[in-house]
Amino acid sequence: MKVTLIHITPNPEQVIEQAGRTAYKSQSKITGKSAGKFIKMLIKLGHLSVLEHAVASFRVSGVSRALTHQLVRHRVASFTQQSQRYVSESNFDYIIPDKIKTNAEALKIFNQTMESVKDCYKDLINLKIPKEDARFIIPNAVHTEIVITANLREYRHIFDLRCKGDAQWEIRRMAIEMLKTLKQNAPNVFFDYEIDEKKNKAYKVKK
Repeated sequence: MKVTLIHITPNPEQVIEQAGRTAYKSQSKITGKSAGKFIKMLIKLGHLSVLEHAVASFRVSGVSRALTHQLVRHRVASFTQQSQRYVSESNFDYIIPDKIKTNAEALKIFNQTMESVKDCYKDLINLKIPKEDARFIIPNAVHTEIVITANLREYRHIFDLRCKGDAQWEIRRMAIEMLKTLKQNAPNVFFDYEIDEKKNKAYKVKK
């Protein structure tokens, strides 16, 4: 899995402060260090709509379609995904869940099935079946690539759902990587999230 930040609103916290202070007519209080305290106040009061003025885009690759099927349910976001209509899947890579990797018999069955699907896909293509139809046999495990753009409020919502210990393991790993990056780029927007590296999960704490 590779999670890469490809764009974020320049000076996102300053943009959020500029927008938020419009409501209070308090732009005169802006200083070089005022954004952090102001943003934390907004979050604690639940005035999260102001966070929507800053956005971030991530490219996520080397993940399964099982992950992206979950991710695109977050509809306050925009997505562009690798197409199976136009991109050949003749030699697709795939994700192997850890619980299958650690079970020799299960791993053998899994790999044999994936190779069989590859062969069937190639056979269909050789029969002049278009890729958009041949793809119907491709499993959720197949590698894909997707770009997501969302505002920072929506990322908080994504992290609330996808960083929890009971979230599906693959999307949780992705969400944790996104959270790490956004905590670096907009630390005050995500100040109340703590990451547990050992358990690969994150949660909000009261501060």
